[in-house]
Amino acid sequence: MFHSETTFLTASRLAAAIREKKVSAVEAMEAQLARIALVNPLLNAIVTLDEEAARAGARAADLAIAQGDAVGPLHGVPLTLKDGHATAGMRTTVGLTAWADHIPATDSTIAARLRKAGAIIIGKTNVPPRLRDLQTVNPIFGRTVNPWDVTRTPGGSSGGAAAAVAAGLVPLEIGSDAGGSIRVPAHLCGVYGFKPTQATVPITGSYADPPDMPRSFRLLFDIGPLARDVDDLILAHRIIAGADGLDIEVPPVTTDEAPEPPLGELRVAFAPEFPGVPTARDIADAIAGLAGAIEASGARVGQALPSHDFAAERELFSDFITWYSQVFRQPREAAPSLAAYLEALNRRDEFIYAWERFFDDWDVLVCPAMMCTAFRHREMGAPIPVDGVETPYWSALSHACRFNLTGHPAAVIPIGLDREGLPIGAQLVGRRHSDMKLLATAKALARLTDGFVRPPGL
Repeated sequence: MFHSETTFLTASRLAAAIREKKVSAVEAMEAQLARIALVNPLLNAIVTLDEEAARAGARAADLAIAQGDAVGPLHGVPLTLKDGHATAGMRTTVGLTAWADHIPATDSTIAARLRKAGAIIIGKTNVPPRLRDLQTVNPIFGRTVNPWDVTRTPGGSSGGAAAAVAAGLVPLEIGSDAGGSIRVPAHLCGVYGFKPTQATVPITGSYADPPDMPRSFRLLFDIGPLARDVDDLILAHRIIAGADGLDIEVPPVTTDEAPEPPLGELRVAFAPEFPGVPTARDIADAIAGLAGAIEASGARVGQALPSHDFAAERELFSDFITWYSQVFRQPREAAPSLAAYLEALNRRDEFIYAWERFFDDWDVLVCPAMMCTAFRHREMGAPIPVDGVETPYWSALSHACRFNLTGHPAAVIPIGLDREGLPIGAQLVGRRHSDMKLLATAKALARLTDGFVRPPGL
């Protein structure tokens, strides 16, 4: 098997090839390390790499196969982790200079579960400081660029993760998402991403703040995979989801794989844009085009959204993200009173109910993941052009962040390219706690697209 073929296998297919001895774990690892050596200097996606441990892990994986040992679903598969997931013995910085040399003694729940499944964690991918930006740049490691165009961003905060998956550096990554940080990079880099229902995946050892701070994000922050097909999203979610006995907000979770629904039985709502939210015409047209293909396949399709106040929903998300980001800073001027916080939670409940009533009538909503395709590198906060109109920087979260507020599961699938040849992703949203059904639906709808496309020139 040629190196170029190996490095662009999905995680599921690579694991199967290793189990079936079509390729050894050592061969797969060497191919992956060679790919990283060739491409990563251009992208700066992987910022910590332990080649010695990677090779040792691959040798151990081959020995287990030779001895006939029971192996997990990711046995021998090389993975990186976003640099906010604690990884025992491997630097984990959260993009902060104060933690540039921080080496955790124990694994996050995510890292531990991936290792138990047989994955070999070889390094960490770049993030913005405290995981808080639409782009991926920090003072320790510098800037990560988009594999489709190095003058443009891969997004943030899982930008290093998405760039690594898109460029064939690793087949699978685990990101985190407090306002679009999985879905925005998936859209910008042309890969698949999944934000599960809130409090479905433990965040034990996965940080959005320095690891010595009390936990601030009691809502909004979710953990999910990025991959090159939906099957890998399903596999990864089944591995990482469910109670760990440490994150007390995560209950036992059912992750039995749902059957792929017949397209003719689906009720699909679509929205080329949201009220008051800027959306590039190429993206709106691509969403409408996908909706037309879904309707032609036999599904019941309608252009529909809930009738609530989308601007107020977006504003409420901004309140929560501000409170959580600044609550432990001094002086604590941004912290709301208890009464104000409880009132905000009540308003959040109302938006959740509105979306749940919407999903009484629809199985899935197909909508944009972001207002534009990959934009050129800029200072944080500088306006972003949308069809030539300078648009406030943080407006770029407006399609994705509302589902962090309400906790609904949301996936992104690549659906085509814009007129500049940059990827467009569709965001698929479902009822709360319908994660496996939504992923099965994403798999069905992805069959109507060209799927993952390798970035040109790489």
